[in-house]
Amino acid sequence: MSEDQCLAGAWGERGYKDGLEGLAQTRLADHAEACAKYGVVPETEVYMSAREDGLRSYCTPSGGFQAGRQGRSYAGVCPAYAEEEFIPAFEDGRRVYAVEQAVSSAESDLSSAISRIDDREDKLEAKRRELDEEGLTDEQRQRIRDRIEEVRGEIRDARRRAREAEDALRYARVEADRLRFSIGSRYGGW
Repeated sequence: MSEDQCLAGAWGERGYKDGLEGLAQTRLADHAEACAKYGVVPETEVYMSAREDGLRSYCTPSGGFQAGRQGRSYAGVCPAYAEEEFIPAFEDGRRVYAVEQAVSSAESDLSSAISRIDDREDKLEAKRRELDEEGLTDEQRQRIRDRIEEVRGEIRDARRRAREAEDALRYARVEADRLRFSIGSRYGGW
């Protein structure tokens, strides 16, 4: 916490926010340590009461799903009666997070491969133009031809990577659709 946050107090707001985010009770000790250098001591009772209010909102199926979908970890803060519904929803959220990450990663890989292809094709065209220049020695022409072959190989590799990324993206989207079909209606769609 910053000095301004410590001096402002607002321990109820801080406690509620920490509870709503499913943060462990030890978070109060972190706040106390951060604020000690400013001579501020947390209002423990206010913080803990507000944190419990935040946890009531967090420890729901909806809260679990959202936390899982954001890729967060679960700190075991919910009471046993709430965990019965919270944990399965949290795990569903983690599954959604995983497929969304897979889609994003595949899209990024595909974009990189396409950029690499474009870059290498530009390089190939430049080398072809260079080869057409007058006044080159046979040795210079051979070096350019060798480089052209290298660039062609790089293009083949980039195209292979693009195909692999397309396959991975297609698979990730199918998995996302399957998951959306199987659990989407439980959480109001996503």
